[in-house]
Amino acid sequence: MKVVYKDTVFAESDRTEIVENNHYFPREDVKMEHFTKSDKQYTCPWKGDATYYHIQAGEDQLKNAAWSYENPKEKAKNIAGHLAFESKYVKP
Repeated sequence: MKVVYKDTVFAESDRTEIVENNHYFPREDVKMEHFTKSDKQYTCPWKGDATYYHIQAGEDQLKNAAWSYENPKEKAKNIAGHLAFESKYVKP
């Protein structure tokens, strides 16, 4: 799986975790230098508190296009250290 915007690949992995139809990419397979933390907040009842990221793609900023659960609840421990992305950027 890849995360692509305008021919730039921001993440690529064959080790994604799928949760609620979202591919969660291991952080080591994500080009984190393009990411900045967002102020957006969300709490999932079973995953925990989400951390959102903007992606800098050249002159474009993809606002809140990625998220992670830094300290997920027990049922979501498999996505600790992973990031998910808006589905329109995820390609096989």
